[in-house]
Amino acid sequence: MKINNRLRMIGDLVEANSFCLDVGCDHGLLDIYLVKRNEHIQTIGSDIAQGPLNHAKENIKREHLEGKIELRLGSGLKTYSDEVDTIIISGMGGRNMIGIFKEDLKVLKRVKTFILSPNNYQEDVKRFLCKNGFYIENEEFVKDNNIIYQIIIFKRGKKKYSKKDYFFGPIFLEKKDSLFLEYYGKELKSRQIILSLLPKNYYLKRRKIKNEILLLKREIDH
Repeated sequence: MKINNRLRMIGDLVEANSFCLDVGCDHGLLDIYLVKRNEHIQTIGSDIAQGPLNHAKENIKREHLEGKIELRLGSGLKTYSDEVDTIIISGMGGRNMIGIFKEDLKVLKRVKTFILSPNNYQEDVKRFLCKNGFYIENEEFVKDNNIIYQIIIFKRGKKKYSKKDYFFGPIFLEKKDSLFLEYYGKELKSRQIILSLLPKNYYLKRRKIKNEILLLKREIDH
């Protein structure tokens, strides 16, 4: 079964013997990949809508994995149960993820690992989870259909981070590979365009963007 680069990378980052909850599992492709890659990984696929779960059920049946993947209908972390130690969410806006976490803060105290790939507001996600008992264990970029995505692994524990760490990602800063330069090069161009279009009386917004442009230039040029 075909799986895109983003889901494949997420699947490859899941530790052996993990019990996963894939929130917003869509057609169940990640869950199928997980159990086929490692027989010791267990997974629950959940979705807010019945339609995607029906497709997931068909795909699971096609791969003869009916007894290995459980499907649950429900919103966000409402489908969580105590055996789960790893929660996976991808392809969702960062602020939507934070909204899901806020609805079920008690779950954050039980889970050991989050593997997240937010489409935007990654900095906000990092700040929120790090303030709620997690640290950033790993970060990876993955390119899929000419779009570069971030994948972030959070583990239970505490570490202190600077503003720059939150903005770029502490592990990304250590690696600073070609995808880092490409991704943040695009971020720089985007901010330069926004600044050129912002009215002069938007003082605070303009100052924030100018500071971010300086920050981006320093890291990209080094």
